[in-house]
Amino acid sequence: MTRVKRGYIAKKRRKKILAFVSGSRGAHSKLFRVANQQKSRALVSAHRDRLKRKRDFRRLWITRINAASRANGVSYNKFIQFLYKRQLLTNRRTLAQIAVLNNNCFSMMLENILVS
Repeated sequence: MTRVKRGYIAKKRRKKILAFVSGSRGAHSKLFRVANQQKSRALVSAHRDRLKRKRDFRRLWITRINAASRANGVSYNKFIQFLYKRQLLTNRRTLAQIAVLNNNCFSMMLENILVS
């Protein structure tokens, strides 16, 4: 049987995978088999952590809103309940930014919600 030299497509595929893991250390960026495993693990971690980042930011926003509302004498739970009742609910990211950057505005908003 004659010898078959693999074409440029296989080489191109290997180069693409090695380029993907070029920032890794040791064999993870040099040897194809190890690099291929590293790439698949990296993609799994990236997907998992993209979802985790959404959870983490939501927790941070809720914590900030809770701290600002408790400083004004209302718990987070009651504050959100009042917002739902008045149909004024904006997203938690915006509320957290108002609470951190403009605390006076947040206090006024809280007073207006409680009064009406």
